[in-house]
Amino acid sequence: MNKGKQITGGKYIKNRKKKKYELPGQKKIVKVSETDKERRKTKRVAGGNKKTFLLQAKFINVTLKDKKIKKAQVKNVLETPSDRFLARQNIITKGTILETELGKVKVTNRPTQEGTLNGILAE
Repeated sequence: MNKGKQITGGKYIKNRKKKKYELPGQKKIVKVSETDKERRKTKRVAGGNKKTFLLQAKFINVTLKDKKIKKAQVKNVLETPSDRFLARQNIITKGTILETELGKVKVTNRPTQEGTLNGILAE
């Protein structure tokens, strides 16, 4: 079927435009910070709530085997299973494997949704 045309040759007309809250926001990316400072931003969302998202991260909260949590410094992004090009640009997403002082760590949360960086040791 040809997009925008009916079988009879008539034109499909959109019934309405998107509302402001239906529009997607700007894509947020989390990068490895060169300085020790982490950058966060807060945005007002539906219901008057606030959502904090991370922009730059230098540290990650790592859950160890004995269920203890330790803060480790991020050295580099090794691989991103969802998109290999993100690893080249040092962009952190859920599932990304990072190189830290404790070893390889897999990111277990969505930093653009929560404002923190959490992970577990990856073998």
